[in-house]
Amino acid sequence: MKKILSAALAAVFAASLLTGCGSSAAPAQTEAASQAEGNEAGKEATEESSEKAGEASGEADADADAASTEAQETVSIKIGASPSPHAEILEKAKDALEKEGISIEIVTYNDYVQPNLAVDQGEIDANYFQHQPYLDDFNKENKTNVVSVGKIHYEPFGIYAGKSDDLSNIADGAQIAVPNDTTNEARALLLLQDNGIITLKDGAGLTATKQDIVDNPHNVDILEVEAAQIPRSLDSVDFAAMNGNYAIDAGFKPSDALVQEKSDSEAAQTYGNVVAVAEANKDQEWAKKLVEVLKSQEISDFIAETYEGGVIAIN
Repeated sequence: MKKILSAALAAVFAASLLTGCGSSAAPAQTEAASQAEGNEAGKEATEESSEKAGEASGEADADADAASTEAQETVSIKIGASPSPHAEILEKAKDALEKEGISIEIVTYNDYVQPNLAVDQGEIDANYFQHQPYLDDFNKENKTNVVSVGKIHYEPFGIYAGKSDDLSNIADGAQIAVPNDTTNEARALLLLQDNGIITLKDGAGLTATKQDIVDNPHNVDILEVEAAQIPRSLDSVDFAAMNGNYAIDAGFKPSDALVQEKSDSEAAQTYGNVVAVAEANKDQEWAKKLVEVLKSQEISDFIAETYEGGVIAIN
């Protein structure tokens, strides 16, 4: 009996020991599990935060790249010009225009008609070769809508020697070539009048033609010739009145002219050469920047150094 009681007591004691070990192990296991879960959650949160930060950084980089691409976008335009000095001036301005986001393709013309027609018909975006009176007259005669966006320079109009070289001793019946377009013919006739060769009727001014000559003491023969052809006609006439750009293109210097328009003359104030565009493009940003660059100090200095008074910048 005693053996049975002892055995029972030992079993109870053992059970209590097992129960005690179980209760002390459970909190430890629970805490470890909790820490593991916390660590896993923290890891996941860190990964999620890092992923979001990476996405945000990527989006910011993409936005920056897009902004950079937009800022570097270049507008490409075609601009028509007489070979000299207009195309030469535009060539000099290319680098400065590139910095302003404008890339230009220069299309040269040897006449005064096609550049305006090309602008009006959208074949080119702008032109640079003419003065305002010529443009006004061209629009009127051709029903075009080409407008000036800025006056860049002035070219003194001159009379050059052909078969004769003394304006003070003109032979009777001497032939003098003048441009055949309305505005440039008037300019030539005014210069002849200023030098005592002819007299125009009162009020003829900037619209004068040879029909407006009221006094011609030397009986000079005024030959109306297409402006671009005048340099080629010098060998067959006594004198020629030429636009500055055609004189320069033909290899003449300002000092080669027998007489030139004075800087304070009506013509000098009127015949500044302009950049012209289709009326629909007159407010385009590229048009404004084009004029700004062409009127810059850099281009003014280039004009003064290159053309020695044959071309004068208008600031």
